[in-house]
Amino acid sequence: MAEPVPQDPFPDDLEEAILELKRERNAILLAHYYQESEIQDLADVVGDSLALARAAQHADCDVIAFCGVHFMAETAAILNPERTVVVPDLEAGCSLADGCPADAFADFIAEHPGARVLTYINASAEVKAMSDLICTSSNAVKMVQQFEGEPLIFAPDRHLARWVANESGRDDLIVWQGACVVHEQFSAKRLAVLTVKHPDAEVLAHPECDQAVLDQADFIASTTGIIKRAVESPAQTLIIATEDGVFHQIHQKVPEKTLIQAPGMDESCACNQCPFMRLNTLEKLYLCLRDLEPRVTVPEGVRVGALRPIERMLELS
Repeated sequence: MAEPVPQDPFPDDLEEAILELKRERNAILLAHYYQESEIQDLADVVGDSLALARAAQHADCDVIAFCGVHFMAETAAILNPERTVVVPDLEAGCSLADGCPADAFADFIAEHPGARVLTYINASAEVKAMSDLICTSSNAVKMVQQFEGEPLIFAPDRHLARWVANESGRDDLIVWQGACVVHEQFSAKRLAVLTVKHPDAEVLAHPECDQAVLDQADFIASTTGIIKRAVESPAQTLIIATEDGVFHQIHQKVPEKTLIQAPGMDESCACNQCPFMRLNTLEKLYLCLRDLEPRVTVPEGVRVGALRPIERMLELS
C-alpha cells in the first residue's frame, strides 16, 4: 500500500485563513512597526510599545495574538490575565531585555539604596516588577520628571538614558549599561558620508542610537514620532536611523517620498533589521492562531508586581 502523501499544513490563501481564524477565535492581532509589512497589513493595531500596551489594556476579545517580541507579549499578559496571549515565535526576544537579567538587576538596585527605579518597557516582567514606573521612548522624559529631586535608576538602555538625561536636565541618572543590538549598528561615519550625498535629506533617528548618530539627526523621536515627522516633513528625502519596518507605514502615507535607511557598520549584512522581530512570519502567525500556541504567561506574583508600574505609566501618558 502506498504511504499517504503528507498534507501541507498551510492553506493556499494564508492571509484569508489568518483572518478567518481571528474571527473564529475572537482574537485581536497587535503588531509592532518592526514587523514584516504582510503582518502589519493584517493587524488590528500597528504601533510602538506605548500604543500596543494601550491597545492590550483595552482589548475586548478572547485571544491576543501579539506580533512583536516577548516582552511586549508579556505586557499584554500582565494587563490581561483572563485572556489567552499567543505569539508566532517564542524565541522572538530582545537584546535589551536579555541583557538585564532579573537577578543581576536586583543586585544593581541593592547597590543603590533609596533610589527609585524607572524601567524602559524593553525589559522582562520580572524586572518590571522591581520598578516604580515603566516608560517607553515616547514618554521617557515625562516619566523621569515624576521623580524630581529623587535618586533614580534608569534601565536597561544606556543610549536612551543619555538622551533622556539631556532632555530632562537629569545628569545624575544611575544607568544600567544595556543597548539595542539594532540601533547600536548605525554608523556615524557612514551616515556623515550619506548626508553629503543627499544634502537636502532630513535625518530622523531613534534615541536608542549612539550619540555620534544622534548628533547628526535633525529630528529624534520614538518610532511613532519618526513616522509622524516623516509624513509631515517638507523634505522629500528622509534618512532614517531605526529599524526599516517603519518604512511600510510611511510609504502608505507619503508614497512619493524617498526613504533611505541610515547605514550600518557592516555592509555585508542586514544588521539594522531586528533579528528577533523578523522571526515572526505569516506561517507562524497562522499556526499560533490555529493551535493557540505558544502561549505567553506570567506568574501571578510577578504579574501583580509588574502591573502597578505599567498601569501608572498608562495613567500618566
